[in-house]
Amino acid sequence: MAKLSTDELLDAFKDMTLIELSEFVKKFEETFEVTAAAPVAAAAAPAAGGAAAPVEEEKDEFNVVLEGAGDKKIQVIKVVREVVSGLGLKEAKELVESAPKPILEGVNKEAADAAKAKLEEAGAKISLT
Repeated sequence: MAKLSTDELLDAFKDMTLIELSEFVKKFEETFEVTAAAPVAAAAAPAAGGAAAPVEEEKDEFNVVLEGAGDKKIQVIKVVREVVSGLGLKEAKELVESAPKPILEGVNKEAADAAKAKLEEAGAKISLT
């Protein structure tokens, strides 16, 4: 992806409707886990006369880490076999028993969230890194 200059970004924002700009701000807040209240005030000064601060890169790869199996170990083993392709019963059991252990590595946000939801529903404790 080509890097846009500050002027190019401002031109892109000028072409957006208020609704589009509002949706952009919401996505920005979700992506970087920030609120627009502080960045808006800070961004106003550089726009007036200086260069904008560099924007942090969006994280696009996640690791799904099994922290613990909980009370329903058998259910968690079944879901691990669903989530991780190619695992046999023995491998899935060993993976669950050796927690904390990464289950999926380098997956996109949607896949990580889906796997986390399935595993937590089965009773596992999961973290995303």
